[in-house]
Amino acid sequence: MQLTPKINQILSHLEKIQLFNAQDSMDDTRKYLETMSFQLSGKREAVAMIEELNIPQENHQIPIKIYRPKGKTNQEEPAIIYIHGGWFIAGGFETHDAVVRKLANKTKATVIFVDYRLAPEHPFPAGLNDCIDTVKWIIENSELLGIDKNKIGIIGDSAGGALATAVSTQIGEQLKFQVLIYPAADNQFNTQSWKTYENGPVLNKQGGIEAWKHYLPEHEFNNPLAIPILIKDFKNTPRTLVLLAEHDPLVDDGKTLAENMKNANISVTTSFYKDMVHGFMHMGEILDEVQTAIDEMAEFASQNFETARAN
Repeated sequence: MQLTPKINQILSHLEKIQLFNAQDSMDDTRKYLETMSFQLSGKREAVAMIEELNIPQENHQIPIKIYRPKGKTNQEEPAIIYIHGGWFIAGGFETHDAVVRKLANKTKATVIFVDYRLAPEHPFPAGLNDCIDTVKWIIENSELLGIDKNKIGIIGDSAGGALATAVSTQIGEQLKFQVLIYPAADNQFNTQSWKTYENGPVLNKQGGIEAWKHYLPEHEFNNPLAIPILIKDFKNTPRTLVLLAEHDPLVDDGKTLAENMKNANISVTTSFYKDMVHGFMHMGEILDEVQTAIDEMAEFASQNFETARAN
């Protein structure tokens, strides 16, 4: 595996991350992702406004953050719903704040970040249900939120890519597009890329196995809504962009998922980021590819929002 000097610099930095007061291994995992994101994501762009809301459910609330782009108008704006990664067990507002700010400003869309429930405290399907319920709530309350319900897309990275894929098979007819960033599409760990990158960089097989155990109860082992590689029916799935990283154990699963969508006659564009590792979107302090990916997603969003206007 030939890694670039910048990637080696990042990996060297990751090895030196020190965590304090971690209560247990789960807390350690969550704090590690937060620390990595904070240290490597780079400067956080200013946006026009950030609002925090809680969506009421029967027994709990779903926290969301609404990022309004710079230069926002008083007109109804397009919206992007963002579903974060973190192996279904970690991640949240802090880990993805820098990426979401960039997306809002570049796309000129309101970005709504979903802080769904995490495993192991809340195993599947809790997080997925939160994502589906949030999308429905946003559509139903679009006027109140100042967004155009006919111009909504969804973006998910890693575990969030798996969740976004499942959301789209359920209510994707109400979405204009989806973007899947290095999606966690399978729980079998039997691809060539998992053999090559079993011990990293960034992800490792043992950590992945443990995360899926926390996330997926035994009776759900063959549920396509949890494991996107098993999905046969993509009937509601909108136009899709899949971003893959070269040195990522998930890359082969992502390729297979994109191929399955194409075989189901879904419009899919696959974009391959040479030299990149899993999680590179959190490494904007060092990697220019982060802005390249933001630009590509913004262009894809713009094209599909324009199509919505034409219709």
